Amino acid sequence: MNPRSAGLALWFSSVGHFFAHLLMLLYPTVLLVLEGRWGMSYGDLLSLSLGGFVLFGLGALPAGWLGDRWSAEGMMVVFFIGTGGAAIVTGLTDGPVALALGLAAIGLFGSIYHPVGTAWLVRNARNRGRALGINGIAGSIGLAAGAFVAGALTQAIGWRAAFIIPGTLCAATGAVLLCCMRGRSVVAAAADRRPEPEASRSDVIRTFIVLSFTMLADGTISQSITVALPKAFAAGLTGLTDGGTLDAGGFVTLVFLVAATAQLAGGWLADRFPMKAVYVLAWAAQVPLFVIATQARNVPLLGAMIAVNYLGVLSVPAENALLARYSPPQWRATAFGAKFLLALGVSTIGVKLVAVIYDGAGNFAPLWLTLAGCAGFVAAAGLFLPGRLRRTTPIFTPQPAE
Repeated sequence: MNPRSAGLALWFSSVGHFFAHLLMLLYPTVLLVLEGRWGMSYGDLLSLSLGGFVLFGLGALPAGWLGDRWSAEGMMVVFFIGTGGAAIVTGLTDGPVALALGLAAIGLFGSIYHPVGTAWLVRNARNRGRALGINGIAGSIGLAAGAFVAGALTQAIGWRAAFIIPGTLCAATGAVLLCCMRGRSVVAAAADRRPEPEASRSDVIRTFIVLSFTMLADGTISQSITVALPKAFAAGLTGLTDGGTLDAGGFVTLVFLVAATAQLAGGWLADRFPMKAVYVLAWAAQVPLFVIATQARNVPLLGAMIAVNYLGVLSVPAENALLARYSPPQWRATAFGAKFLLALGVSTIGVKLVAVIYDGAGNFAPLWLTLAGCAGFVAAAGLFLPGRLRRTTPIFTPQPAE
């Protein structure tokens, strides 16, 4: 395998992860400026993004299939140029219907990244936990930057710039990847850089069943938090902000930047300890934090959300490594497509959940209690995954002399 191509695969995959989350999370902050326009409430405006979030997940399965059957590298070019172009178009829209269609296009093209980019990364990685950790940090920075970039550009230039400028940069990255492919700097890998023994059929089936339920639940948690935080912080951090989009977006950025460091920690843990244990404990610890958030304001609320997001992100490398370990290599992108169909598509009920709960209750306390139940379910279901909760072999084993 070409080491240079493998290194570029990690770089482009990580940049793609950054843009996938950045572009999807511009709108929850932009809508704070649009609130009250077109005679629509916060909940109604937030619902305009539902189609984009649904397609972000539903498109993952066919995108993964195309990545397995056609070209992972080619699909990544489509992702960069398509998502960037859709963001530019969204910034040029005028009216709720056109805006909803633009957000839907961002979601559709954005759905390519997770199944294709993650499988592409895994195939080219020698140390999967570390590579998934680095890649995850890039995605977390995208999560963090989404609110900040949207708030800063909206306040400094206007809400349209919040879509047009990042979209242009994303599309330009796709053009660079295409040039690298044509110059043979990036080539398709024929096999895994670090092959592993094939998992048994029973373990593959058990993993698929368990993760199907847990990924739906943890995806609902992630979707709900990411769209709720700008509004939750604008309402709940009144002692720390002046109510502007930049302040609320800045604290959301802080939450996701702190959580980003959990990616490397999660990758390190997934390489050295039972992945099942890392996964279960990370979700179990979130339950009391959500309960605390129901009554918290200002610094306690900020602290609870930082801790919840840190633990959620900590579990991601273990979850992806489990899925990669128990998926046939020739169907890996399709397997990740199924994951993100659940985690990003079906779980978009979290977006509607946020809108309905806030418009109905006027606060987010019922939402945090609901998410506490989801986190407890993930931890309990994770006990049924293959593998042990304790390591039975040394972390490091002597290697025979060559």
